[in-house]
Amino acid sequence: MKDFLHRLFLPHISNNYRAKLLHHKTIIAVIAVFFFSSFSMSAIRTGFPSVLGTFSDITSQQLLLLTNQFRQQNGLHPLQLNQNLSEAALNKANNMFSEDYWAHDSPDGKTPWDFIKAAGYNYVYAGENLARGFTTAQSVVDAWMASPEHRANMLSPNYTNVGYAVETGKLTGEDTVLVVEMFGSTTLAASPGNELAAKAQKETKSTATQSPAKPQSEQQVLNANKTPVAVAKPLVNSASFSSNIAAIVVALFIFTLILDMVVIERKKVVRLVGHNMDHLFFLTLLLILIGLIARGAII
Repeated sequence: MKDFLHRLFLPHISNNYRAKLLHHKTIIAVIAVFFFSSFSMSAIRTGFPSVLGTFSDITSQQLLLLTNQFRQQNGLHPLQLNQNLSEAALNKANNMFSEDYWAHDSPDGKTPWDFIKAAGYNYVYAGENLARGFTTAQSVVDAWMASPEHRANMLSPNYTNVGYAVETGKLTGEDTVLVVEMFGSTTLAASPGNELAAKAQKETKSTATQSPAKPQSEQQVLNANKTPVAVAKPLVNSASFSSNIAAIVVALFIFTLILDMVVIERKKVVRLVGHNMDHLFFLTLLLILIGLIARGAII
Protein backbone atom coordinates (compact mmCIF):
# COMPACT_ATOMS: atom_id res chain seq x y z
CA MET A 1 0.00 0.00 0.00
CA LYS A 2 2.85 2.36 0.84
CA ASP A 3 4.46 1.81 -2.58
CA PHE A 4 1.11 2.29 -4.29
CA LEU A 5 0.48 5.63 -2.57
CA HIS A 6 4.07 6.68 -3.28
CA ARG A 7 3.64 6.07 -7.01
CA LEU A 8 0.16 7.63 -6.97
CA PHE A 9 1.16 10.97 -5.43
CA LEU A 10 4.93 11.35 -5.89
CA PRO A 11 7.10 11.46 -9.03
CA HIS A 12 9.48 8.53 -9.10
CA ILE A 13 11.49 6.54 -11.59
CA SER A 14 8.86 3.80 -11.36
CA ASN A 15 6.19 6.15 -12.71
CA ASN A 16 8.48 7.98 -15.14
CA TYR A 17 8.76 10.90 -12.72
CA ARG A 18 5.12 11.78 -13.01
CA ALA A 19 2.68 10.98 -10.19
CA LYS A 20 0.17 8.35 -11.32
CA LEU A 21 -2.67 10.65 -10.35
CA LEU A 22 -1.45 13.14 -12.96
CA HIS A 23 -1.20 10.61 -15.81
CA HIS A 24 -3.71 11.18 -18.57
CA LYS A 25 -5.21 7.70 -18.12
CA THR A 26 -5.97 8.41 -14.47
CA ILE A 27 -7.48 11.80 -15.28
CA ILE A 28 -9.69 10.23 -17.97
CA ALA A 29 -10.78 7.57 -15.47
CA VAL A 30 -11.68 10.23 -12.90
CA ILE A 31 -13.71 12.16 -15.48
CA ALA A 32 -15.51 8.94 -16.47
CA VAL A 33 -16.33 8.21 -12.83
CA PHE A 34 -17.78 11.71 -12.40
CA PHE A 35 -20.02 11.30 -15.46
CA PHE A 36 -21.18 7.85 -14.33
CA SER A 37 -21.80 9.12 -10.79
CA SER A 38 -23.91 12.02 -12.02
CA PHE A 39 -26.26 9.64 -13.87
CA SER A 40 -26.29 7.20 -10.94
CA MET A 41 -27.12 9.93 -8.43
CA SER A 42 -29.97 11.13 -10.61
CA ALA A 43 -31.42 7.62 -10.72
CA ILE A 44 -30.99 7.16 -6.96
CA ARG A 45 -32.65 10.52 -6.23
CA THR A 46 -35.63 9.44 -8.31
CA GLY A 47 -35.89 5.85 -7.08
CA PHE A 48 -34.73 6.23 -3.48
CA PRO A 49 -35.46 9.80 -2.29
CA SER A 50 -35.21 8.68 1.35
CA VAL A 51 -31.56 7.72 0.77
CA LEU A 52 -30.33 10.48 -1.53
CA GLY A 53 -32.12 13.79 -1.85
CA THR A 54 -31.80 17.53 -1.49
CA PHE A 55 -32.81 19.09 1.79
CA SER A 56 -32.23 22.05 4.06
CA ASP A 57 -33.14 23.04 7.59
CA ILE A 58 -35.01 26.24 6.73
CA THR A 59 -38.30 27.13 8.41
CA SER A 60 -40.45 30.23 8.33
CA GLN A 61 -40.04 30.73 12.07
CA GLN A 62 -36.25 30.67 11.79
CA LEU A 63 -36.32 33.20 8.95
CA LEU A 64 -38.64 35.45 10.93
CA LEU A 65 -36.50 35.25 14.06
CA LEU A 66 -33.26 36.05 12.22
CA THR A 67 -34.87 38.87 10.24
CA ASN A 68 -36.26 40.48 13.36
CA GLN A 69 -32.92 40.18 15.13
CA PHE A 70 -31.33 42.29 12.41
CA ARG A 71 -34.21 44.76 12.48
CA GLN A 72 -34.02 45.19 16.24
CA GLN A 73 -30.25 45.66 16.05
CA ASN A 74 -30.96 48.56 13.71
CA GLY A 75 -33.62 50.11 15.94
CA LEU A 76 -36.59 48.90 13.88
CA HIS A 77 -39.84 47.31 15.01
CA PRO A 78 -40.11 43.53 14.50
CA LEU A 79 -42.18 42.15 11.65
CA GLN A 80 -45.29 40.06 12.27
CA LEU A 81 -45.88 36.83 10.35
CA ASN A 82 -48.94 37.32 8.15
CA GLN A 83 -51.01 34.45 6.78
CA ASN A 84 -52.05 36.29 3.62
CA LEU A 85 -48.47 37.19 2.75
CA SER A 86 -47.41 33.60 3.45
CA GLU A 87 -50.13 32.41 1.09
CA ALA A 88 -48.88 34.87 -1.56
CA ALA A 89 -45.32 33.62 -1.07
CA LEU A 90 -46.42 30.00 -1.39
CA ASN A 91 -48.36 30.73 -4.58
CA LYS A 92 -45.37 32.59 -6.02
CA ALA A 93 -43.04 29.66 -5.27
CA ASN A 94 -45.44 27.15 -6.83
CA ASN A 95 -45.87 29.41 -9.85
CA MET A 96 -42.10 29.55 -10.41
CA PHE A 97 -41.95 25.76 -10.32
CA SER A 98 -44.96 25.24 -12.58
CA GLU A 99 -43.89 27.88 -15.12
CA ASP A 100 -40.17 26.98 -14.75
CA TYR A 101 -38.72 30.46 -14.26
CA TRP A 102 -36.43 32.20 -11.75
CA ALA A 103 -37.42 35.85 -11.64
CA HIS A 104 -39.70 38.31 -9.87
CA ASP A 105 -42.06 38.53 -12.83
CA SER A 106 -43.48 35.42 -14.49
CA PRO A 107 -43.16 34.81 -18.25
CA ASP A 108 -46.79 35.88 -18.70
CA GLY A 109 -46.17 39.17 -16.87
CA LYS A 110 -47.53 38.32 -13.42
CA THR A 111 -45.76 40.42 -10.78
CA PRO A 112 -45.25 39.77 -7.04
CA TRP A 113 -47.92 42.35 -6.35
CA ASP A 114 -50.44 40.23 -8.27
CA PHE A 115 -49.81 37.32 -5.88
CA ILE A 116 -50.07 39.60 -2.84
CA LYS A 117 -53.36 41.12 -4.01
CA ALA A 118 -54.78 37.71 -4.95
CA ALA A 119 -54.08 36.50 -1.42
CA GLY A 120 -56.29 39.28 -0.05
CA TYR A 121 -53.56 41.52 1.33
CA ASN A 122 -54.39 45.16 0.57
CA TYR A 123 -50.97 46.70 0.82
CA VAL A 124 -49.73 50.27 0.90
CA TYR A 125 -46.11 49.08 0.81
CA ALA A 126 -44.93 45.73 -0.53
CA GLY A 127 -41.65 44.01 -1.26
CA GLU A 128 -40.24 40.64 -2.25
CA ASN A 129 -36.96 38.80 -1.65
CA LEU A 130 -36.18 35.50 -3.36
CA ALA A 131 -33.56 32.88 -2.53
CA ARG A 132 -32.67 29.64 -4.21
CA GLY A 133 -30.69 26.61 -3.09
CA PHE A 134 -29.79 27.53 0.47
CA THR A 135 -29.52 24.88 3.17
CA THR A 136 -29.97 26.93 6.34
CA ALA A 137 -32.05 29.92 7.38
CA GLN A 138 -28.92 31.68 8.60
CA SER A 139 -27.27 31.45 5.18
CA VAL A 140 -30.39 32.80 3.49
CA VAL A 141 -30.67 35.82 5.79
CA ASP A 142 -26.92 36.47 5.70
CA ALA A 143 -26.99 36.48 1.89
CA TRP A 144 -29.90 38.90 1.82
CA MET A 145 -28.24 41.18 4.37
CA ALA A 146 -25.01 41.20 2.35
CA SER A 147 -26.80 42.65 -0.68
CA PRO A 148 -27.79 46.35 -0.59
CA GLU A 149 -31.06 45.71 -2.45
CA HIS A 150 -32.07 42.79 -0.22
CA ARG A 151 -30.93 44.61 2.89
CA ALA A 152 -33.13 47.58 1.99
CA ASN A 153 -36.16 45.31 2.08
CA MET A 154 -35.08 43.55 5.29
CA LEU A 155 -34.52 46.84 7.13
CA SER A 156 -37.28 48.95 5.62
CA PRO A 157 -39.27 50.84 8.29
CA ASN A 158 -42.26 50.80 5.94
CA TYR A 159 -43.04 47.13 6.50
CA THR A 160 -45.00 45.69 9.40
CA ASN A 161 -45.81 42.20 8.08
CA VAL A 162 -43.93 39.41 6.38
CA GLY A 163 -44.78 36.03 4.88
CA TYR A 164 -42.56 33.11 3.89
CA ALA A 165 -42.67 30.04 1.72
CA VAL A 166 -39.97 27.36 1.61
CA GLU A 167 -40.77 24.96 -1.21
CA THR A 168 -38.87 22.22 -3.04
CA GLY A 169 -39.24 21.24 -6.67
CA LYS A 170 -37.54 21.04 -10.04
CA LEU A 171 -36.54 24.38 -11.53
CA THR A 172 -34.64 24.87 -14.80
CA GLY A 173 -33.79 21.18 -14.86
CA GLU A 174 -32.56 20.68 -11.29
CA ASP A 175 -34.03 19.91 -7.89
CA THR A 176 -33.82 22.96 -5.69
CA VAL A 177 -35.46 24.81 -2.83
CA LEU A 178 -37.03 28.22 -3.23
CA VAL A 179 -37.41 30.68 -0.39
CA VAL A 180 -39.90 33.46 -1.00
CA GLU A 181 -40.14 36.38 1.41
CA MET A 182 -43.07 38.77 0.97
CA PHE A 183 -43.09 42.07 2.88
CA GLY A 184 -46.06 44.32 3.34
CA SER A 185 -47.90 46.98 5.26
CA THR A 186 -51.54 48.01 5.07
CA THR A 187 -50.94 51.36 6.75
CA LEU A 188 -48.89 54.40 5.83
CA ALA A 189 -45.46 54.64 7.46
CA ALA A 190 -44.99 57.44 9.98
CA SER A 191 -42.38 59.43 8.07
CA PRO A 192 -42.13 62.77 6.20
CA GLY A 193 -43.77 62.91 2.81
CA ASN A 194 -46.54 60.47 3.63
CA GLU A 195 -49.14 62.75 2.10
CA LEU A 196 -47.61 62.16 -1.30
CA ALA A 197 -46.91 58.51 -0.60
CA ALA A 198 -50.56 57.91 0.19
CA LYS A 199 -51.32 58.38 -3.48
CA ALA A 200 -48.96 55.63 -4.62
CA GLN A 201 -48.20 52.05 -3.62
CA LYS A 202 -44.55 51.35 -2.82
CA GLU A 203 -43.19 48.17 -4.35
CA THR A 204 -39.62 46.85 -4.10
CA LYS A 205 -38.06 43.51 -4.91
CA SER A 206 -34.73 41.66 -5.02
CA THR A 207 -33.42 38.11 -5.43
CA ALA A 208 -30.69 35.78 -4.16
CA THR A 209 -29.37 32.36 -5.36
CA GLN A 210 -27.07 29.32 -4.09
CA SER A 211 -26.35 25.65 -4.61
CA PRO A 212 -29.62 23.39 -4.72
CA ALA A 213 -31.22 22.17 -1.47
CA LYS A 214 -34.50 20.88 -0.01
CA PRO A 215 -36.26 21.97 3.23
CA GLN A 216 -36.63 18.65 5.05
CA SER A 217 -35.81 17.66 8.61
CA GLU A 218 -36.99 15.47 11.49
CA GLN A 219 -38.34 18.58 13.21
CA GLN A 220 -41.54 20.41 12.36
CA VAL A 221 -41.51 22.49 9.19
CA LEU A 222 -43.82 25.48 8.72
CA ASN A 223 -44.41 26.59 5.13
CA ALA A 224 -46.68 29.55 4.40
CA ASN A 225 -50.09 28.96 5.98
CA LYS A 226 -49.78 25.18 6.05
CA THR A 227 -50.17 23.15 9.23
CA PRO A 228 -46.78 22.15 10.71
CA VAL A 229 -45.87 18.61 9.69
CA ALA A 230 -43.01 16.21 10.39
CA VAL A 231 -40.93 15.55 7.28
CA ALA A 232 -38.43 12.69 6.87
CA LYS A 233 -34.87 13.76 6.17
CA PRO A 234 -32.95 11.95 3.39
CA LEU A 235 -29.89 10.02 4.49
CA VAL A 236 -27.56 11.98 2.19
CA ASN A 237 -27.90 15.55 0.95
CA SER A 238 -27.07 15.18 -2.74
CA ALA A 239 -26.34 18.89 -3.26
CA SER A 240 -23.69 19.25 -0.57
CA PHE A 241 -22.43 15.70 -1.19
CA SER A 242 -21.68 16.45 -4.85
CA SER A 243 -19.97 19.77 -4.17
CA ASN A 244 -17.94 18.32 -1.30
CA ILE A 245 -16.70 15.38 -3.38
CA ALA A 246 -15.80 17.68 -6.27
CA ALA A 247 -13.89 20.00 -3.91
CA ILE A 248 -12.01 17.07 -2.35
CA VAL A 249 -10.98 15.67 -5.74
CA VAL A 250 -9.81 19.06 -7.05
CA ALA A 251 -7.94 19.73 -3.81
CA LEU A 252 -6.26 16.33 -4.13
CA PHE A 253 -5.05 17.17 -7.64
CA ILE A 254 -3.75 20.54 -6.42
CA PHE A 255 -1.89 18.84 -3.55
CA THR A 256 -0.36 16.31 -5.94
CA LEU A 257 0.73 19.01 -8.39
CA ILE A 258 2.45 20.92 -5.61
CA LEU A 259 4.22 17.75 -4.43
CA ASP A 260 5.24 17.02 -8.01
CA MET A 261 6.76 20.49 -8.44
CA VAL A 262 8.65 20.29 -5.13
CA VAL A 263 10.08 16.81 -5.74
CA ILE A 264 11.09 17.52 -9.34
CA GLU A 265 12.81 20.73 -8.27
CA ARG A 266 14.71 19.04 -5.47
CA LYS A 267 15.80 16.11 -7.62
CA LYS A 268 16.62 18.40 -10.55
CA VAL A 269 14.70 16.17 -12.92
CA VAL A 270 14.44 17.54 -16.47
CA ARG A 271 11.15 16.89 -18.25
CA LEU A 272 10.44 17.75 -21.85
CA VAL A 273 6.91 18.89 -21.11
CA GLY A 274 5.74 20.58 -17.96
CA HIS A 275 2.67 22.70 -17.37
CA ASN A 276 2.30 22.31 -13.63
CA MET A 277 1.87 26.02 -12.97
CA ASP A 278 -0.84 26.28 -15.63
CA HIS A 279 -2.65 23.25 -14.23
CA LEU A 280 -2.25 24.51 -10.68
CA PHE A 281 -3.69 27.90 -11.59
CA PHE A 282 -6.63 26.30 -13.43
CA LEU A 283 -7.43 23.87 -10.61
CA THR A 284 -7.20 26.61 -8.01
CA LEU A 285 -9.73 28.67 -9.95
CA LEU A 286 -11.92 25.58 -10.26
CA LEU A 287 -11.77 24.99 -6.50
CA ILE A 288 -12.72 28.62 -5.85
CA LEU A 289 -15.60 28.29 -8.30
CA ILE A 290 -16.88 25.16 -6.56
CA GLY A 291 -16.75 27.02 -3.25
CA LEU A 292 -18.66 29.98 -4.67
CA ILE A 293 -21.33 27.74 -6.17
CA ALA A 294 -21.74 25.82 -2.94
CA ARG A 295 -21.93 29.07 -0.96
CA GLY A 296 -24.26 30.77 -3.37
CA ALA A 297 -24.29 34.08 -5.16
CA ILE A 298 -26.41 37.19 -4.82
CA ILE A 299 -28.03 38.60 -7.93
